Amino acid sequence: MSRRQGFGRGGNNKNPPNPPKPNNGAQTPPGGYQPQGLAAASAVPQSASVASNLTTDVVPNNEDSPKYFFQEKYAPLNVKGNFLTLCACPKNVELGEWLAHQIVEQYRLLHGMLQVIQEVNTVTGLPLCNENTCPTMSAGRLTYTWLVDGRAAKISAPKFINRVEKWIVSKIHDPVMFPTEPIQGAPHTFASGDVATPPASTPIPAGPTNLNASLTTLAGQDWIGKSSGFPPTFYKDCQGIMKQMFRCYAHLYHGHWLDPFWHINRHEMLNMCFVHFVTVAKYYKLVAEKEMEPMQPLIDLFVKQEKIPPEAIAGHWASQEAAGSSVAAAPAANPPPA
Repeated sequence: MSRRQGFGRGGNNKNPPNPPKPNNGAQTPPGGYQPQGLAAASAVPQSASVASNLTTDVVPNNEDSPKYFFQEKYAPLNVKGNFLTLCACPKNVELGEWLAHQIVEQYRLLHGMLQVIQEVNTVTGLPLCNENTCPTMSAGRLTYTWLVDGRAAKISAPKFINRVEKWIVSKIHDPVMFPTEPIQGAPHTFASGDVATPPASTPIPAGPTNLNASLTTLAGQDWIGKSSGFPPTFYKDCQGIMKQMFRCYAHLYHGHWLDPFWHINRHEMLNMCFVHFVTVAKYYKLVAEKEMEPMQPLIDLFVKQEKIPPEAIAGHWASQEAAGSSVAAAPAANPPPA
């Protein structure tokens, strides 16, 4: 199964419901622009890596608009079920292959949600998220910055998101980080469950992954994805990609939940994608707890409702220990923080 899947989404042109009213009985917020239809998805073109411009810096801002999406009555999903069944690594699949599959799938879902705010208003000729509506990449009281000439700088949300998407796609198409050729002589299990054995050479042993050690220490020894040809930095790179995807979700909620997601009745799909994302992030320890603070009330709500199941909070390695499995590694401590 190829990890390079197409990026797309389906349209939803249902009539929008009435705007939500806060629980305190405050005045109904004004309605926003309603798109006249959602454009078909298109693949994000490949681009050179912009990893050197990524930054973890955040700065506070004074944004304090109502957060309807933190209220339980506005947090339904458009599907039912346990997302852990989509996240847990099958026993016959190498963990590196599975994480690569999860990264691609999470980006596919996020890209579909980002296209909603990139829809062009036929009246103004501008997308919903533009330089005027979103002069910074904000999420509540935080603003994410970008390295410009070696300095952290505030840039508009559409520029930030565009650069993040290009960076993620460049990673996915990087044959070093996401190799597509199996290791010679080593049985190679794909995310589909298929097994292939390339022409014989000296097999590379797939020992247990010790996540208690630093990634520097692991270099040249054992690491997640080694037996499938992934580099020693693969797990750390996955953390970096997931962190940037989380920031995009945070902006979608804080900047665009009401307009357009509520007004075009896509908020339930946004919730579904976000629950799926957070389940993967928590299960494999891919996004640091501190990074999740802008969306913590909603995450806490989904955890309370067990839409994010307890097993996801415990994590993959805890489930491996409980099952007595020797697959991938079951460290006594959590893996390295993001």
